[in-house]
Amino acid sequence: MPYGYIASMKTQPGRRDEVIAILTSGADGLKSAGCELYVVSAAVDDEVTIWVTEVWQSKKHHDDSLHLPETRAAIAQAMPMLAGDFFSQETEVIGGLGVTGRP
Repeated sequence: MPYGYIASMKTQPGRRDEVIAILTSGADGLKSAGCELYVVSAAVDDEVTIWVTEVWQSKKHHDDSLHLPETRAAIAQAMPMLAGDFFSQETEVIGGLGVTGRP
């Protein structure tokens, strides 16, 4: 069953574009790791919030992706630019445009 993950993070002032560049730079490689949807968005009501929406083939695919060398490198590169304010939510993907959910 597809696994969904939604997260937000706040960057230090003036660093959001740099973090977005890091997050989006490795997006192409996620497909081979089992990612079906990876969307990075910037909040329109402030200049520090980033939202990431992900759909994976399974929770295991998502968890395994966190151990990939390129994922670990991106996290290490972005962390000093983050303010430490994080939110995340696991979801059960039901379906919709661009994703395959339950029959």
